[in-house]
Amino acid sequence: MADLSSRNPDWWRQAVVYQVYPRSFADADGDGLGDLRGVAQRLHHLAALGVDALWLSPFYPSELADGGYDVADHRDVDPRLGTLDDFDALVAEAHRLGLKVVVDLVPNHTSHLHPWFQEALRSAPGSPARDRYVFRPGRGAHGEHPPTDWQSVFGGSAWRRTPDGAWYLHLFAAEQPDLNWDDDEVRADFRTTLRFWSDRGVDGFRVDVAHALAKDLTEPLRDVGDIGATGEQALPRVAPGDHPYWDRDEVHEIYRDWRTILDTYSPPRTAVAEAWVPGTRRALYARPDELDQAFNFEYLETPWDAAELRQVITDSLATAHAVGASATWVLSNHDVVRHASRLLLPPGTDPAAWLLSGGRAPALDPAAGLRRARAATLLMLALPGSLYLYQGEELGLPEVADLPTEVLQDPIWEQTGHVRKGRDGCRVPIPWTTTGPSYGFGTGGAWLPQPSSFAAYAVEAQTGAEGSTLELYRTALRLRRKLLEGETLTWTEGGPAGVLDFTRGETWRCVTNLTADPVPLPPGEVLLASVPLPDDGTLPPDTTVWLA
Repeated sequence: MADLSSRNPDWWRQAVVYQVYPRSFADADGDGLGDLRGVAQRLHHLAALGVDALWLSPFYPSELADGGYDVADHRDVDPRLGTLDDFDALVAEAHRLGLKVVVDLVPNHTSHLHPWFQEALRSAPGSPARDRYVFRPGRGAHGEHPPTDWQSVFGGSAWRRTPDGAWYLHLFAAEQPDLNWDDDEVRADFRTTLRFWSDRGVDGFRVDVAHALAKDLTEPLRDVGDIGATGEQALPRVAPGDHPYWDRDEVHEIYRDWRTILDTYSPPRTAVAEAWVPGTRRALYARPDELDQAFNFEYLETPWDAAELRQVITDSLATAHAVGASATWVLSNHDVVRHASRLLLPPGTDPAAWLLSGGRAPALDPAAGLRRARAATLLMLALPGSLYLYQGEELGLPEVADLPTEVLQDPIWEQTGHVRKGRDGCRVPIPWTTTGPSYGFGTGGAWLPQPSSFAAYAVEAQTGAEGSTLELYRTALRLRRKLLEGETLTWTEGGPAGVLDFTRGETWRCVTNLTADPVPLPPGEVLLASVPLPDDGTLPPDTTVWLA
């Protein structure tokens, strides 16, 4: 059995990490918003599930202009979510249950309510307070135009003008001014933040927008023109490391500095980069002297197609191994359509357009989506490396695509002029019980409305229920821990087209049928299947089986 305990400094290499979005996980005080005490009270669910660690999305003071990623204090807890004492109690309970704790770190920007930014607004151009951020004069006769054509990820210009006429950079919401990582005080402050949470027992960090910290601030600032401004699609169109603000080579100096701090702890604190960059560039963030891992978004974005999945798996393992890291795998998170819905969308469907239709164009069959999601999950759990699960996927939750527009809170909705609904549909509070005002989330309702269909997905409804998605996850995670062998896989050649077939070590084989027709079931003892298998010796469509 694999040693994933704290005795092993490399526990993270094949760990299963469960992402908790605190505001949507559990509400202990009944105000409709999830909190840290709620998380602590539900940790037994994670322990029973069989995961190795929880990753806490931001719980810091925030006005929620971007779901908590607009941080007003990187070393405190939002009063609506609890206190530092509540955080310490949560970490202590997690460790008692054998769970590691990973926290979100948001180093690219702060909230506009952060004391630093408020000081900057009160200070003169060129002052040290303004140097912590990226302030520039505008273009035009009266500085009335933004300094560059840089665009916000959420839509519109990445520059906002202040009352004194200066402009500040915000690659995300206007309430999230970008920090200037050329500033020594900024670097020193985040060293303090790393130590602050590590000293409180945190086992690791998820680094938000890890590829954006370094920016080319050489005057005059460069326009991006037609190379694209808002995402990873722009990167192949410029020389590697030379986009004005995405994935610049200088960013790695920051993480090498961080590694010297993380390695002073025993065991060393781990870190995983959120870096939306091509695979070979992404691997650089996971070099031994930087962060340990980087999220594998190519896998998340790959359609339900055997050839494409095989290529992405092969490439992902190769790029991770080339730098001595382990691969990472993820199907859902707080930023994307849940995979029980997404994997059923026809090829070429724009998820944003589907959300805008309220999930009606096209309409999806929830049972078919769940079947495919279960098959995808068993496939992912068989891959070598670390796995990141998103709260509620163990229940088979679909995307809540038909949220009324009047309840939407994601800034994407307003900043795109009501063209993109945003990410609220995957952030709806999860159900614990089959009844109650919020299906057990809390006594005061939920900050986003839950559909009545959530009752059937509740933890209460699925616990102990043979064949339920929750019990499938529990069984799979328990079995995976026993079967783990090394960090390589071997493809089985010569099988039917549209089938993924590989072995791990000497005793574990995973076969997934991604076609529309049954295929012969390979010989061997069936250890686990994503759905009950027929008696005719076939593997049905959208089904994964583990064999010995």
